[in-house]
Parts: sequence; C-alpha cells; structure tokens
Amino acid sequence: MFLTITTTGTAERPATDLGFLLHKHPDKAQRFSTSYGTAHVLYPEATAERCTAALLLEVDPVALVRRGRGKGRGGAPDSALAQYVNDRPYAASSLLAVALSAVFSSALRGQCKARPELPERALPLRIEVPALPARGGAALVERLFAPLGWVVTAEPVALDEEFPGWGDSRYVRLVLEGEPRLADALRHLYVLLPVLDDAKHYWVAPDEVDKLLRSGEGWLECHPEQRLITNRYLARRWSLTRSALERLELARLAEADDTEAEEIDNAIDNAIDNVIGDAVDSATGEPAAESPAEDDGEEGSGQRPVPLAVRRREAILDALRGAGAARVLDLGCGQGQLLGALLKEARFTEIVGVDVSMRALNEAARRLRLDRPGQDRPGQDRPGQDRPGQDRPGLDTGSVERKSSSARLRLIQGALTYTDSRLAGYDAAVLSEVIEHVDPPRLPALEHAVFGAARPKAVVVTTPNVEYNVRWETLPAGRMRHGDHRFEWTREEFRAWAERVAERHGYAVEFRPVGPQDPEVGPPTQLALFRMAAEGGDGGTDSRSGDRTAITTKEAAA
Repeated sequence: MFLTITTTGTAERPATDLGFLLHKHPDKAQRFSTSYGTAHVLYPEATAERCTAALLLEVDPVALVRRGRGKGRGGAPDSALAQYVNDRPYAASSLLAVALSAVFSSALRGQCKARPELPERALPLRIEVPALPARGGAALVERLFAPLGWVVTAEPVALDEEFPGWGDSRYVRLVLEGEPRLADALRHLYVLLPVLDDAKHYWVAPDEVDKLLRSGEGWLECHPEQRLITNRYLARRWSLTRSALERLELARLAEADDTEAEEIDNAIDNAIDNVIGDAVDSATGEPAAESPAEDDGEEGSGQRPVPLAVRRREAILDALRGAGAARVLDLGCGQGQLLGALLKEARFTEIVGVDVSMRALNEAARRLRLDRPGQDRPGQDRPGQDRPGQDRPGLDTGSVERKSSSARLRLIQGALTYTDSRLAGYDAAVLSEVIEHVDPPRLPALEHAVFGAARPKAVVVTTPNVEYNVRWETLPAGRMRHGDHRFEWTREEFRAWAERVAERHGYAVEFRPVGPQDPEVGPPTQLALFRMAAEGGDGGTDSRSGDRTAITTKEAAA
C-alpha cells in the first residue's frame, strides 16, 4: 500500500522543510520494521520548489494472519484462502494508519526539535492514496474530508477496465489538496483511513477511545459525521462508541464554556442533594445534620426529622401539580433524585433530565435502571448499522441521550447557559438547587436559555436561603453550604432577581417557603414558581431560540 505527501515552497521557505517535519532526510531511503511487514520512506523528488515524501508499506500476509488470529477482514475465518488472498498488501487501511503513527510519530504530535517553529506553519499539501477502500463510495469520502478544509478528488476504481459493464469497485483513488498543518493532515488520515475501510486488523480495546480522541482533538468535536466516524473507528463496539461520544460532547461544552472538562464534569463530587439535602458531613465543612428546628415531631416522640431534600422535592411536586404540568424538564438533574420522584406519578407523562455532567447522568441512569442507549427494539436497526439520514435509537445529534423502556424519561447532556431547541415547548421546567452553582456573570445567559428560548409554561426555582445558615451549628460562620456555590442569596435578593426575570420574560411569580419557617431568618430553602403571564407576548423570545447557541451576558440582558 502506498501514500504520498507533496508540498511546494519558495526560496525563503523551501519545500524540503517537509523533511524536517517528518524527521526523515530527503537524501535517504529508510526502512522500518512493523508488526505486519516493512515500511519504507523515500523522496521521489526533493527540491526547494517541490518535495514529495512517499510511504510504502509491504505487508507480510503470513504475519498478518499469525498476529491477527482471525481478527479483521485480512484474517477473516470464512475460508482458509481468504486469510492469505486479500487486499491488505495493496489497499490503504488501518495497517497504513498504524504505519503512519509508527513512522511519523513526532510529526503526528506536532514536534520538530530542529525547527520548532515549523509544526505550526500551514503548508500547501497534496496527499495521494492510489487505492483506498471506501465503504460508502466517493460520496462518503467527500463527506468525511471536505468539512476539514480539503479539496477532495475521489475517483472510483473500475472492477475491470476491460469490462466497464461490471461497474465500479469499492475502491477509490484519493487526492486531497489544502493548506493545513502537517500534524493535522496526518491525524485526519490516521482516523479516517480505517473509518473508510470500516475494518481493523487488530482487536479494538478500550484504549482505542483515547487514541481516537487524541487524534481527533480540535476537529472531531464538531465534525458533521462525528457519530459515523466514532462508530466505525471503534469497530461498532457500542460501549466504546458511547464513551467516546460522551467525552466528545463534554469537550465541546468545555470549549464553549472556556473551561476544563474536569471542572464541568463535577456534578457527582459536588452533589449537594445526594441523601439528606443540604446536610452533609463535617469533612466538607457543611451542615452535618438537620437543625433541631426542623424536627416537626414532639420531644421524645422518636420520630426522625424529615430531610430537607425530601421536603424540597415534595414542594416542587406540589408546585408542578398546581401548574397542571404533564411534560416536565429537570434542568441540572444531577443523579436523578427528583426524576425518580416524578416517575412515581403517572400525571407526568414526559420527563427530561438535563445535566452537563455525564458522570451524573450515568449514575442517574444506573439508579433509575434505564435501558442502555441503542438497545435493540422491535422494528429498529441494530446500533452497528449506518443508515444515512436516520439517527440510531438512544442518541441525539451533538449530544448524548438515554431513554427508558417506558419512553417517559430521557436523559440529555447539555449546558444550561446555551439555548437548545430540544427543550422548547414543555409544560414546566425545574431548576432545583442549580442557580447558585452558576457564576453571576453567566446568570443572564441561563435566564435567556430557560425563560426566553425554552419558555415552558411554568418554571420552579429553588435555592438556599443564606439567612438560615446561622441555624446550622456545624456550618462555620461566613461559609456557604457547598464549596461549589458561587453565591447564596437572602430572601430579598432572591425575590428581586425572580421579579426582574419574570417581568423581562412575561411571567408572573409567587414565592413559597420550603422547610420550617424561622420567625427571624425564614425557611432554609426558598422556592419561586413562575407562570407564563400571557401567550403571544414577546416575553423575551429570540429568533435564535431554535439553535444551540451561546448567549453572552450582554446579549441576554439586552
């Protein structure tokens, strides 16, 4: 199998700089041993004006069979002859991708010790692959490479030029032209060659997810064929594909939020409502037990106090019932405590949990015993099948979604500071202990995404009452209830914020206490119930509400 990389240059920037980038001298023909044969690197031409590097891989079919142990198309066990007579020595495949990684490892990483400035330079490149298996034809080759900035020429290869009636083979002659960095070009090839071949010659282990994300960094997150690429690269192993898609979506959200993925995916470590609401152990510096003021039972009655988290959920459910909601969004659903309570009531016919943390969503799916996404159901395709224009069950383009077998519950990964057309048109949305985890400059974006774009008929918001913190004996003075809280509001501050949001977006708002009312400091949790004041008003709607679009603080406040 054969591949060439050609670039042009000038007197100031000679084309032979390609040798520095590839770490292979143009005056030498070099050979490298691989697990499946010998790789040769040579330069058919090397001048200041034009330089071409060629990679030739000689495959040993016997070594392929012995090491492959029947894995992949080259070692297919359907017949003894197929193990030795196949296209592996001639057509570009995962074998060539592995050779690229082994022979040009420094170039793939974008490293050049001799000329450190070169890897960041965009080069005029022409890449040719004479025989490339393309399951999906020339159209698929175009769909994969064109979004990456390449001018693509994919000429189908006839089965037999002397018998044109036989039609075309599944092979194409590929030519790519563009001006990327060399490292980016090599990463594109490393991922997409086996994707087009739709086969790998080795066993696909979990570490292949890391390889895919490492090589796809910077382009795979937003590629329109992301799901097809991921599924084929990981040999249609659904568990690996799901893991990769989840991590890609998290990377996209982190980049959009200008933060680290680890900082976004912190919902389980920082969950405040796991067991007993705001009561956590002293190791975190937060309240370790319910205040005596919260015990509604008589002294010596032996009754356990009702946890604040339970009271909060009861208050939310009561508000939803009063609003007549049937289709409900739980925004910032965490590990699914409220979702479980919603599922227990048949009146809630459609429930959607949204959270930015995939760890939290996975834990919610485990606790709620949801079906695995992509599980075969009657009348549906198997997850491994690629059907153009049709999404596979359990996945939503650009995000990860889980569905329950009852079809009442879905879990969606998403950031609440971005508009999302999937969240529009619901009866009610709940923001339970969420807003205090949002940086104040980002609150207007959340307000717009929920009240301006999604526009449910009712919105329930709960948040801690900071005035009540003095009643927590285990909470040091001046400390917030949770380390991830960006703020905690007084009753007056919460009321002012809620009334301002309601007026801006066309809602009426009422306030309810959650937990025991303290005559001096009020309840431990405060709840606001927003109801849409009137249909048809402007209510802060935006023509962009159907898009998943970042809204800046200035835009949202306008």
